[in-house]
Amino acid sequence: MSSHSKRPSLDSLTSRYRDSLSFTAADHGINEKEMNKPDFKELDLGSPVSPLLTTRVSINSNGNATATTTSSSSSSSSAGSVSGKNNNSTTTHLPKSNGLNTNNSGELSETSPSIPGSAPTNRILRPGHRRSVSAGPPLIYSGSSFSGATSFASSSVCSNPSTTNVLPSGNICPSGKILKTMASRTSNKTDTLGAGKGNYGHGSIMRGGGGGTKLGNTSDPEEVKRAGNEMYKRGNFVEALAFYDRAISISPENAAFRSNRAAALTAVGRLGEAVRECEEAVRLDHAYGRARQRLSSLYLRLGLPENARHHLCFPGQNPDQAELQKLQLLEKHINRCTDARKIGDWKSALRETDAAIAVGADSSPQLIACKAEALLKLHQIEDADSCLSNIPKLEQYTPFSQTKFFGMVAEAYALFVQAQVEMALGRFENAVSAAEKAGRIDYNNVEIAMVLNNVKMVARARTRGNDFFNAGRFAEACSAYGEGLRYDSSNSILYCNRAVCWSKLGLWEKSVEDCNQALKIQPNYIKALLRRAASNGKLGRWADAVRDYELLRKELPEDNEVAESLHNAQIALKKSRGVDVHSMKISGEVEEVSSLDTFKTAISSPGISVVHFKVAANEQCKEISPFINLLCVRYPSVHFFKVDVEESLAVAKAESIRMVPTFKIYKNGDKVKEMICPSHQSLEDSVRNYIL
Repeated sequence: MSSHSKRPSLDSLTSRYRDSLSFTAADHGINEKEMNKPDFKELDLGSPVSPLLTTRVSINSNGNATATTTSSSSSSSSAGSVSGKNNNSTTTHLPKSNGLNTNNSGELSETSPSIPGSAPTNRILRPGHRRSVSAGPPLIYSGSSFSGATSFASSSVCSNPSTTNVLPSGNICPSGKILKTMASRTSNKTDTLGAGKGNYGHGSIMRGGGGGTKLGNTSDPEEVKRAGNEMYKRGNFVEALAFYDRAISISPENAAFRSNRAAALTAVGRLGEAVRECEEAVRLDHAYGRARQRLSSLYLRLGLPENARHHLCFPGQNPDQAELQKLQLLEKHINRCTDARKIGDWKSALRETDAAIAVGADSSPQLIACKAEALLKLHQIEDADSCLSNIPKLEQYTPFSQTKFFGMVAEAYALFVQAQVEMALGRFENAVSAAEKAGRIDYNNVEIAMVLNNVKMVARARTRGNDFFNAGRFAEACSAYGEGLRYDSSNSILYCNRAVCWSKLGLWEKSVEDCNQALKIQPNYIKALLRRAASNGKLGRWADAVRDYELLRKELPEDNEVAESLHNAQIALKKSRGVDVHSMKISGEVEEVSSLDTFKTAISSPGISVVHFKVAANEQCKEISPFINLLCVRYPSVHFFKVDVEESLAVAKAESIRMVPTFKIYKNGDKVKEMICPSHQSLEDSVRNYIL
């Protein structure tokens, strides 16, 4: 044997090393041509989500490394997955190297613990060949770049495998975090597939199974209830309610499930249903203290102290002192409110109602209705209507709808008040409907029967009066409206309608009187203000007419008819006082001034004069000119003039105009304000300021 045969050559060593790592298709029964196709797949590719494949490298007693692949999921349903069964494996022997750094750049330096129940699988590796991410560890690296030449299929030797682990295969990381390689972690939690309802990061994989509720089709009601409790603690009340519903469907006779459902219903504002659930819980377990506590609290919120006391002070349980104090205060305020209502002291009734609501009866339909009734009697009709709109839907309160309040069934009382408010606002059909509903609920109550009769009579009288008015029979219309006022002496609609009839008959004084009555009940009643202003004008009471029209101008600033009526009333008032009014006019256009003499005459006229100095071609002047026309209509008592400084140089020079647009305000011939390029708002504010 030659000398060189005794020492292996470099080529020989290289060949042996390559052979030890190479994959031989023939040895494994695979056609070489088939394997070299671009879409050829090895059997153990694995899913991006499940199972999660990791590669483990171990060192045997001879110092050789063995690479094996294990599945990190117990699932075997993914395409291409071979978890759950053993393969005939071929181990890869790595040459022993002393002092060699085995953690190459970009490699995964951790091992992943195998999941109990999943058998390890070995895969045959090929140097320099790398599959897609689903075929091996994911291509997620921290810091260093990947080096294929020094990575043995992303496998490496771990010096301390007990304290490190590997990123799972696929493109989903636990809890939505990108884990860094070379990092130690002592957690022994496993990767589990969540139910898909939790908020635990990217994809459907979460760490340790703590991010979601995995109930599946369990028939254990206690487990379902615990899931509901967890949702309730997190503030997810709708989800909690769904779990409690499911628990009740499994075990409908469980009082605790009913009580828990009541708590969730309370949290979402469905108090009526919560009361029903608590009542059912108490029926199932008569001594269930927690359900009785919930019931007493609910009845306090609903303004029913007697019901609350029954459950709060139930024999055998100690009442909560804070709740007991609330109960006592609620009873005190309701009793005071009842006394005030009996004697018609509506201010006191309103005050006590507000106090009862503040104590905790914030969801009481009858207390809110009582507040609306007090506001109605105090002639705050719009506030009463707004208050009624806040009453919870009465259909929710069927378990205790027969509870008495002010001697009426609680639900009927709310309808009783609604009927009166509707009638006061002229919604007579709605009033009749509400009163009839109240009568059907509490048909023996005298107050309800009286209101029902009055509402019907007023509605009938109003219809007859309208028919007579439309036929031009104004005297008969007056009589019909008067008949309705016999049944409701505080109906502003009927007063105003009769005032119109009096004016048609030329009875201006009676018209004013009825308007006064309507406005006493409803101070901002626009139709009554218009009718009274017109009637006062007919009577020559121009100061009163101007006052009403000025109020109307504030309410209806864009109404040109009101502006014209105000201007005419102001002229008539000045005439009655001997003031020269020849220059007072109303127009939607600003008067143009072209000579110095005309300008001096214009600004010397009594009252307020506003002069717009402009240039026809100037863009700012063009922009503000339509607004000046609007102000001319909006403030008819003010004189508006315009001067083109290019055409009236004498005026521009006399007034020292340097910039346009310039505005000057004069009062009785004296300049009181000058503005250059003002905004619309500042100009109008200045005009308004000088006419007040």
